[in-house]
Amino acid sequence: MEVNQGLDLYQTPIKKLDKFIMDNLQPDENFLKQARRAIDTIGDFLRHNCFRDSTPPPPRVLKVVKGGSLGKGTALKAGSDADIVVFLTTFKKYKDQEENRKLIIEEIRKRLVECQEKKQFEVHITQSEQENPRVLSFKLRSKTIEDYVEFDLLPAFDQPRVYHSQITAGYRPSPQVYIDLFNNCSHGGAFSTCFTELQRNFIIERPPKLKSLIRLVKHWYKQYKGQLQNGESLPPKYALELLTVYAWEQGSQEPDFVMAKGFCTVLWLIQKHENLCVYWTKNYDFENETLRSHLEGQLRKPRPIILDPADPTMIVGLGSRWDLVAEEAAWCSAQECCKHPDGFLVQPWVVPVRERCTK
Repeated sequence: MEVNQGLDLYQTPIKKLDKFIMDNLQPDENFLKQARRAIDTIGDFLRHNCFRDSTPPPPRVLKVVKGGSLGKGTALKAGSDADIVVFLTTFKKYKDQEENRKLIIEEIRKRLVECQEKKQFEVHITQSEQENPRVLSFKLRSKTIEDYVEFDLLPAFDQPRVYHSQITAGYRPSPQVYIDLFNNCSHGGAFSTCFTELQRNFIIERPPKLKSLIRLVKHWYKQYKGQLQNGESLPPKYALELLTVYAWEQGSQEPDFVMAKGFCTVLWLIQKHENLCVYWTKNYDFENETLRSHLEGQLRKPRPIILDPADPTMIVGLGSRWDLVAEEAAWCSAQECCKHPDGFLVQPWVVPVRERCTK
């Protein structure tokens, strides 16, 4: 498949990949400052404007967590997502989040409109067609924010807090957190928002150059996806983000590495998608017998398997057209961005494609 022949990335010599990322993909400080201001504005709005007319006791905002690429430190210069996850006291269990999120989203939407009418800021809300939406999407601009910043706002149950008062850098959930999750989850990833902080921390603690590699992979994927016209169900960007971390962990682990080698390793892994079985034991493992049974059931499912490191109910990219992305990865692997000056292809790191899938 040769849909991307005109992309600048494909004609970029391997020695200039770092410069390509810096010049074209790294967001500038002004954008990041505006995004931070917008997120602070939304946080203040949620705490002071919402739920004041609710039946006592009114919902209280426990915390507002920045997720998405902005939260992880992997934002692209253009088109980055700002996920805002709002943890509320009104959700006491998973069922509460599923049943009551529509009312919460409607309340927040109503108050956003009120603030616009009072000229506090400009907001454009995307109307959801879902009967029970899980997200409120909108664009916001204010006197201190020059350009519109796009948000996806998601209400969530603070499940990890049930067993631990605070999520810190070294926090590891109790096995019971995940046993409860498997017992209440109707489909994979149904409550992944509850684990936003763990997902964010998994990426944010990584070396800066690995985050640059993630940007490069996401840029490549975004450009390829933009060329497609058939509406195929492709893997989410998050799947490629996790695959990039896996490539670096298994192949390098060095804070400074050759960017072309890292990029070509990710492309190679994508081409081997039919054998991939990837998971981490940072937040959950096989020691608890009940949890082990759940996890082994996940790992017996069809490849590729990329388990979310924070939410093991979610096989990221399950049922997606990995074969289409693999075709483009093969094409890219033969372009200038993956070739030495003498014409020989860059060799990927030595990385296992099939992890041991049981304890």
